[in-house]
Amino acid sequence: MLTTTASERSTARQAARRGALLLNRALSHRVCGSELQRSSRRLRLSGLFEGVFLEQDGEQVFQMLIDGKWTGSGDGKLFRLVTPVDGGVFASVSAATQQDVRDAVGSASRKQHLVRDLAGIERAGIVQEARHILLDHEEEFVSTLMLEGGKTRADAVGEFRAIANRMELALEEARRIYGEYIPGDWSKDTLAKIALVIREPVGVVAAISPFNYPLFIPASKMIPALLAGNSVVVKPASATPISCLLFARVLEAAGLPKGVLNVVTGSGAVVGDALVGDPRVSMVSLTGSTEAGRRVVEKAGLKKLHLELGGKAYAIVLSDADLRMAAAKAVEGSLKNAGQRCDAISAILVEKKVADEFVKLALESFDAMRFGDPFDEKVTVGPLISKEAAVRVNLLVSDALHRGAKLLRGGDFKGAYHQPTFLDEVPKDARIAREETFGPVVTVVRVEDEEEAIEMAANSRYGLDGCIFTNNFYRMWRAAKRIQAGEIVINDLPRHGTGFFPFGGAKDSGTGREGVGYSIDEMTNLKTIVFNLEPGRMGKKTLG
Repeated sequence: MLTTTASERSTARQAARRGALLLNRALSHRVCGSELQRSSRRLRLSGLFEGVFLEQDGEQVFQMLIDGKWTGSGDGKLFRLVTPVDGGVFASVSAATQQDVRDAVGSASRKQHLVRDLAGIERAGIVQEARHILLDHEEEFVSTLMLEGGKTRADAVGEFRAIANRMELALEEARRIYGEYIPGDWSKDTLAKIALVIREPVGVVAAISPFNYPLFIPASKMIPALLAGNSVVVKPASATPISCLLFARVLEAAGLPKGVLNVVTGSGAVVGDALVGDPRVSMVSLTGSTEAGRRVVEKAGLKKLHLELGGKAYAIVLSDADLRMAAAKAVEGSLKNAGQRCDAISAILVEKKVADEFVKLALESFDAMRFGDPFDEKVTVGPLISKEAAVRVNLLVSDALHRGAKLLRGGDFKGAYHQPTFLDEVPKDARIAREETFGPVVTVVRVEDEEEAIEMAANSRYGLDGCIFTNNFYRMWRAAKRIQAGEIVINDLPRHGTGFFPFGGAKDSGTGREGVGYSIDEMTNLKTIVFNLEPGRMGKKTLG
């Protein structure tokens, strides 16, 4: 059985104490942009993106898209973007004012009819052309994802190709915005009546996206909203806004009517609150933390809401599972995108009778991972989005060690780079066993039996994803039925956005569903039109 030495445990605890100190500093002192070093890297963008950014004093300054124009903020203020790759500033972005947000929503409200009144095949044609343009600029998008988000090349390419695929599938679903005919029954009230139920665009959709998938998530909100005939105001994550801005330019170049799509950048407190609270916004689609979702609920009022929030995806490994496959999948699900995924496996519940063998096999997969600079194509695990994120993850690791977990690999961090970490025998009361990790940690919790594993997963306040590894159909079905979650995967890791499958949350993980056709449905309203066919009620000409 694998264990750590006293020296290794001491090193881990020292790292955790250092992490706590850094977090306190981060919370009490916000680093000013002028104090940050300049990154050695910068984006190289083609002529398509002229106007999206300006060159000022050797720095790229990205603008916003408001009412069909690329523009700076009303007060001229900027915020600086820091790449997690080297901790330096690589660009600046306009910081929207509340008036900028009102202008963007006003444009979307006035111009919504321009996309609503287009024939469905014309909307689909714009998206199809946008997909062609997107594919022609793959390298620019991939390098942007790597620089602004610290993604490895493999993760960046995967995200790019996922949205290209999503756009292709969405074109098929856009042709299925059907209505429904409902005949009256034999009762007196409805015998002479029929109804047509049609889908209509909701109006103005506010799309708010997180940092971890800065191209896929906002684009996955924009495309179905536009195909359904809505206008859109997008607020990308302030840490990673550039991919979204570039994608907006692609849609603009594809022929989307001006003013229909608007993108405003800045802090959630200024931009997010003003956007969500604007009465002209008909729907808010947010992907973010549970805390962000609660704030949206408070600010939005009686708007249609789609909220995909935090998650705690437990992987349950039962004794009859293919352990080698389960171990490989569990490690991949824990470390992919450095663990910064809503659907990441953030705790593995393994039956004790097979735990030693599982850990041995999992370490083989873990040790095959390579950690470091994401621009090194051999690297599979890169940095987190920021130093503060690394500190937070390290505090979770520290708490687990304090409660008796065993550190088998990693445990330290420097800047935004948190070592891939392997924890075994994590107690159930450790924070990392209950909270969303959002970092590169493999967390193994040993349980007595299937019942204990199901109970722990079912009692989580989250309900986004989970997975079960077993070769017994009855056991997998029983577990899947008892765990309240939007998606349960059997013998694989959770992956949002796969094919036509829907995904979304329950409990503290949100409301509504995403997925190619499901997103279009979410962004439409049903209208029922009832016809009274009773003689003398329909078709009678007025005399006079």
